[in-house]
Amino acid sequence: MEQIIVGVTFDEPDGEPEIENQDMQILETSRLILREFRRDDADALACVLSDPETMRFYPAPLDQAGVEQWIERNLRRYADHGHGLWAMVLKSTGDMIGDCGLTFQNVDGVNELEIGYHVRRDLWGQGLATEAARACRDYGFSRLSAERIISLIRPENVPSRRVAEKNGMKIWKESMLKDLPYLVYCIRREDTLTR
Repeated sequence: MEQIIVGVTFDEPDGEPEIENQDMQILETSRLILREFRRDDADALACVLSDPETMRFYPAPLDQAGVEQWIERNLRRYADHGHGLWAMVLKSTGDMIGDCGLTFQNVDGVNELEIGYHVRRDLWGQGLATEAARACRDYGFSRLSAERIISLIRPENVPSRRVAEKNGMKIWKESMLKDLPYLVYCIRREDTLTR
């Protein structure tokens, strides 16, 4: 069972609230901690997002600058929305092994809350993405009061599709994003109440 941990806002001398980013833990599962990214996560995250096999369903793997921009985008998401993709930390080792979280994606002109996930390739097949995605699903419904959560998945990305299905999602529709076809997996709040 995941544990939801809410962050603390600290008041700065100038009166502006600021969220402390030093290992801001968001969620905990039996094997994982999801926490906000730090800028010094770039090298560990590059092991995931710069790997050609991991990124084969993206236009291209990210270079170091792309990984740093990925982290900066998520830091802005935390400030703007209170959530984004979070660093995925394996509790047994303390290693940052990927990311998982909730971001807004424009799908056919509508902003949808999406669960996204990436796991370091040497740890594939151990259920870590599913474990993290379930915790994010529950967080989205309980803390963000979402009525619907999606995952955008390329049709040929069978492992990611399995994660979505294990997370209770079903194919809702097909869509195009950046000139690429995607399956839009979806789960609604009421679906989790009847499980």
